[in-house]
Amino acid sequence: MKNRLKVLRAERNWSQAELAGRLDVSRQAVNAIETGKYDPSLPLAFRIARLFAMSIEEIFDDQQ
Repeated sequence: MKNRLKVLRAERNWSQAELAGRLDVSRQAVNAIETGKYDPSLPLAFRIARLFAMSIEEIFDDQQ
């Protein structure tokens, strides 16, 4: 699944560790989501969307 997480994080000058702390997940989880190796759970996707004040669809794209 494609996503804009890395771009959104970079726009705020947050490290992966900072974002992970804000989401209560590991830095490795953030890296895996950013690189498309892991799709977040629905609750985590909602936390990400709330953190960036966006809809899930604005961040994640399920089109391959």
